[in-house]
Amino acid sequence: MEFWLSFLPIIIYLLLIALLVVGIILGIKSIITVNKVEKVVDDVNEKVESLNGLFKIVDFTTDKIVTLTDKIVDAVSSVASKLFFHKKVKKIKEEENE
Repeated sequence: MEFWLSFLPIIIYLLLIALLVVGIILGIKSIITVNKVEKVVDDVNEKVESLNGLFKIVDFTTDKIVTLTDKIVDAVSSVASKLFFHKKVKKIKEEENE
């Protein structure tokens, strides 16, 4: 019994020391990995920022194209509505006059 009382604390202390060393090693490796990931993210961010001008040009041209097509569609629809509804209004007025 006395053997176990002196032997078990030694085993527990050795296991705790090993756990502490493994934890320190994993912490250092995770810090190194996070630094590498940070460098990659910074590089990707720089490349995306270099394309912002292109994205702004594309956005500007699509806005202008949409505005132009909206005006064309409005004009065509107003002309079509005037042609078709003008005849109906004319027919209704003729029926009211009779």
